[in-house]
Amino acid sequence: MIVQGNIVDILHKRIFKGEVEVEDGKILAIREVQHNSSHFILPGFVDAHIHIESSMVVPSEFAKIAVLHGTVATVSDPHEIANVLGVQGVDFMIENGKKVPLKFNFGAPSCVPATSFESAGAIIDAADIKLMMENPDIKYLAEMMNYPGVLFDDEEVLKKIDHAKNNNKPIDGHAPGLRGNDVRKYIAAGISTDHECFTFDEALEKLQKGMKVLIREGSAAKNFEALIDLLPEHFENMMFCSDDKHPDDLLLGHINQLCERAVAKGIDVFKVLQAACINPVKHYNLEVGLLQKGEAADFILVDNLKEFNVLETYINGELVAKNGKSFVQSVPFEVLNNFNTDKKKVADFRFESSANKIRVIEALDGELVTNNIEADTLIVDGNLVSNTATDVLKMTVVNRYKNEVPAIAFIKNFGIKEGAIASSVGHDSHNIIAIGVSDEAICKAVNLIIENRGGVCAINNIEEKIVSLPVAGIMSDLSAEEIGKAYAELDAMAKKMGSKLRAPYMSLSFMALLVIPSLKLSDKGLFDGTSFQFTSLEIE
Repeated sequence: MIVQGNIVDILHKRIFKGEVEVEDGKILAIREVQHNSSHFILPGFVDAHIHIESSMVVPSEFAKIAVLHGTVATVSDPHEIANVLGVQGVDFMIENGKKVPLKFNFGAPSCVPATSFESAGAIIDAADIKLMMENPDIKYLAEMMNYPGVLFDDEEVLKKIDHAKNNNKPIDGHAPGLRGNDVRKYIAAGISTDHECFTFDEALEKLQKGMKVLIREGSAAKNFEALIDLLPEHFENMMFCSDDKHPDDLLLGHINQLCERAVAKGIDVFKVLQAACINPVKHYNLEVGLLQKGEAADFILVDNLKEFNVLETYINGELVAKNGKSFVQSVPFEVLNNFNTDKKKVADFRFESSANKIRVIEALDGELVTNNIEADTLIVDGNLVSNTATDVLKMTVVNRYKNEVPAIAFIKNFGIKEGAIASSVGHDSHNIIAIGVSDEAICKAVNLIIENRGGVCAINNIEEKIVSLPVAGIMSDLSAEEIGKAYAELDAMAKKMGSKLRAPYMSLSFMALLVIPSLKLSDKGLFDGTSFQFTSLEIE
């Protein structure tokens, strides 16, 4: 097979008219020849850090859509399914991903459970990590979110890191806001990347101290604008990632969108493409071709180097997408789950109180971090209730692995004026999380999730909608097109109910993420992510 076009040689920073000859999945030759083709041939895009589970589809279905956008590989952290099903969940992701051409590169989740302050469905300890690191299908140690464990020399944490080092596999970081001597010690432990930087200065410091920094632009956390100005000078040590990409967003685009935005800012196209195509392959030692003779024929055709509209995608020499049509086929798989809680009663969501003020989680649009603020209480019959007038709404996290009393908190900025929204996608442990205007609405939404053994839902005064997620309670058994359409309808319903957030369900899913400050809610109670300990809802 011979493919002609304007060849983009990123490694040598040149573009020339030529042709690529492919045989047995490898590039046999690259030749300079004259032709009339106007399109460009370049290495495929790589998402340097993503949780496939957040797309709400299994890897094989994710691949069907990702190849349309020129993605040929991902660096995938199966942390979400691991918190539900442990090593069995990781194995499921690896085996499902192997059935399609896209090159999924899975890591070993380093923090399952993410903290001791929440209930997860499984535990992955240092002994498990040792076995996983010896597995050639495991490419790296996934994000070490327990940075306090690194800083305070936790024996179990250091064992996990050592197992990765002993197998010469990279170690991913996760340390939002970590600066100074603390980040120096974190890096010295062997941790080489961070995708959690949310300010220019933080990212610059980590780059200067030797870390690779990933520019994240997902469905909820959007750090592109804050960090992109670092790329021109630090392009050799930066990558692009989405981290969490909901299905409706995935249908619209992937890493190709970040390339378009970066080039539109006047950044040199070779520097942009090095971050998008080259650096992840080099850093993680991926078996992904970089448009070089003798390497795997993983490359894409785009119409221009501004919008990066993908015309064709090749993986191991196979044409997997062309002109908006994916040739990746759906594959059968076994549906695994772990849902063991009974339906709840309205009374379970009461919070008896006589306090005048409470601590409130302030959600920030497009951010995973939250603020810890105070608000006046609204008490009816001795029960703390939602106040739609001030947009301080009751929130709950319900243990989905066994029957426990729901945890209660209050949250601002979700804006819902009627009903409730709920989800069993609740990072990191994936318990049920719900926000609503009344205990009755919250109870109804939670029970809808339980009845379906997982999903995202909305209920208002007229209707109820749910997108069922039977695979581990976090992924669908349907196609990305089906789940994307259903999810978009649900997203629109939540916004019609009053939410002003760009991605209310993605934001909702992170309100139980304890490792991101400041204030979050686990199934065990209200948690201060700054001091890393539980705190009280009532102030006075």
